[in-house]
Amino acid sequence: MLYQLYETQRALMAPFAEFAGAAAKLYDHPLSPFAHLPLSERISASFDLLHRLGKEYEKPAFGITSARVGGGVEVAVQERVALAEPFCRLLRFKRFTDDPQALALMKGQPTVLVVAPLSGHHATLLRDTVRSLLHDHKVYITDWTDARMVPADQGPFHLDDYVRYVQKFIRHVGAEAHVISVCQPTVPVLAAVSLMASRGEPTPPTLTMMGGPIDARRSATAVNTLATTKSHGWFENNVIFRVPPNYPGAGRRVYPGFLQHSGFVAMNPDRHVSSHYDYFRDLIRGDDDSADAHRQFYDEYNAVLDLPAEYYLDTIKTVFQDFALMNGSWYVGGEHVRPQDITGSALMTVEGELDDISGAGQTQAAHDLCTGIPAGRHAHYDVPGAGHYGIFSGRRWREMVYPRVKAFIERHRRGAAVAAEPRRHGEIHRVR
Repeated sequence: MLYQLYETQRALMAPFAEFAGAAAKLYDHPLSPFAHLPLSERISASFDLLHRLGKEYEKPAFGITSARVGGGVEVAVQERVALAEPFCRLLRFKRFTDDPQALALMKGQPTVLVVAPLSGHHATLLRDTVRSLLHDHKVYITDWTDARMVPADQGPFHLDDYVRYVQKFIRHVGAEAHVISVCQPTVPVLAAVSLMASRGEPTPPTLTMMGGPIDARRSATAVNTLATTKSHGWFENNVIFRVPPNYPGAGRRVYPGFLQHSGFVAMNPDRHVSSHYDYFRDLIRGDDDSADAHRQFYDEYNAVLDLPAEYYLDTIKTVFQDFALMNGSWYVGGEHVRPQDITGSALMTVEGELDDISGAGQTQAAHDLCTGIPAGRHAHYDVPGAGHYGIFSGRRWREMVYPRVKAFIERHRRGAAVAAEPRRHGEIHRVR
């Protein structure tokens, strides 16, 4: 019923949001007589803010059409669908150039598979991650589908299915693909690679895990506390709803994106209020650069997707209540998840000093599980001053994290000479 009420409210608000958007332009356009009235800047800014608070936010585009490689050569980038599944598309960012030197350089660069989170936001949240990686890598990314857009006859989607999707994508991209998982997928990615190792399949040369809840018991955040203080039944009875009939996935049980968005905002309400007030002031002052930065951030932040109910509930129980990965009690399709069986991959973990979603030590816990990986192939990096989003987006990602991730991948490419001093088993090399 809550989903239907939300849809009704959204439909009622849509005309007012459009009116506010039109009124903002009426009081701002230089050819409009209203733009020359007293207080026109404040009136336009007020209507613009109302428009953005009431509008519906669609899934943004990656919008990556070019990249610089090698010595700064600009190459064209085309987004392609490499593989399509009901709940996810595997995208490839194919680079093109007529420059023979740049072409030869690109052919020799490593391939990276970025596993984006299925936790409320679209994969475009990792736009900055992809843009940086394209300078030095061939890049693939998982683009998860909004569950309300998947017809009910496609069946359910469980956490086990997520693990199988990751395995399928790794096999499709190839054994030489370096895997980067951001936030939520660190757990299913580690499970997927563990199962492949247990079967004797080749595993990726490197696994880079960033800000994920490998061990959600460490430095518990508000997210972890909620999951442990409420029962599994509470989540099923209070946050799971059926998709309304105006979507292709009508009748499918989901955890709605608007609930997840409300949770994100509730974690830092003062920050969002302050941000919107600053946006209002920037509009009045005519600070277009700051106003555009606000729009770009919230166009992404406010665009959310629904999660399949089965996957959401499985994740709550497996990751945040049973701690099945850490306790060694996780089985996927009857197969025991054994991270200690991974021997052919190098492991790097990245955490933000100020991360309030995945607390300190939660991602680093992966090293305690992957005891089969030689000591010299472990690395960990704590990003000073970085929150959750700062480890994969923004200045800290570009200037502090990416150079270290790039160096880690280059160091552990298949066939690359690994110049590392011997270390005691279990000691983690801290990237500086």
